Amino acid sequence: MSSYEFRIDGHLDAHRDAVLGDLRPEHHGDGTTTLTGPVADQAALHDLLARLRDTGTTLLSVRALPASTPGVLQRIDWPVRTDRLTLRPGRPADADPVWHYRRLEPVARWLTELPADADAFRARFAAPERLAKTLVVERDGHVMGDLMVRVEDAWAQAEVADGARAVQAELGWVFDPAHQGQGYATEAVRELLRLCFVELGLRRVTALCFADNEPSWRLMERVGMRRESHNIRDSLHRSGRWLDGLGYALLAEEWNRRT
Repeated sequence: MSSYEFRIDGHLDAHRDAVLGDLRPEHHGDGTTTLTGPVADQAALHDLLARLRDTGTTLLSVRALPASTPGVLQRIDWPVRTDRLTLRPGRPADADPVWHYRRLEPVARWLTELPADADAFRARFAAPERLAKTLVVERDGHVMGDLMVRVEDAWAQAEVADGARAVQAELGWVFDPAHQGQGYATEAVRELLRLCFVELGLRRVTALCFADNEPSWRLMERVGMRRESHNIRDSLHRSGRWLDGLGYALLAEEWNRRT
């Protein structure tokens, strides 16, 4: 499986559209959108291109992303410890404790995907492309949360594209509500930011959430991220409601000033 970037003319919220599967959009000020995500094989790529054409959008470019990007977390000396927590790469055996809290309704209501059962979740969790961007958070050997670090290219004009390779990351997190209210999530995400900016040398990180998911965006603000976007009813929830979406970001120089 390889990751691809598709650049189209216009602002298409592809990750809200079942036709485009796992592609994630990033809108740009020039009126274009880049869609990135995994593609299983060449047959799937041709099928995806046909579906993009059927949406009526204008495809400007297609490129495969560097295969080395998903393994970038291997550059860190694991495990990493904070005052109370341990962060380490996810393993297939972590699927069961992670499923334990991800299946809970207060957590599952905000997740992009809700697997039908534990077996389906184990299979997806153990996929190499997912484990390559997954960290787990432990306290005293007990898994209490998981983090996502999806390192990706920034958009750049063609002449300077090499300088934009693997310079930013989208972050995500899910924590067991049994441990909320004790500052564990804040402690873990602050350390995640340090890993991104100091250990990986990234220049920018982003995070997205539903506007109704107040605990998530409150966490983003506690760790110093700033709100960059508030999209009105752009996100179709599995309840059938269209909800607002929020986008947060932080630059390395902003993080350095705060620390």
